[in-house]
Amino acid sequence: MLSEFLKSKRKAFNFTQEDLANKAGVGLRVVREMEQGKATLRMDKVNQVLALFGSELGVVTKQKGDE
Repeated sequence: MLSEFLKSKRKAFNFTQEDLANKAGVGLRVVREMEQGKATLRMDKVNQVLALFGSELGVVTKQKGDE
């Protein structure tokens, strides 16, 4: 899950939520919403944050029966 991934990466780098927001160039609210698992987020902002950790959102093809 995105929220767990982000929180673990942030802690591994010893960043506060504010540090992460500043380094990614997004608002603190964006980071907080991502870590809280908000259902609707702007993909561009999510990718801005994930880029710090060498990651990005991508398309995942569902297998038959995964619906």
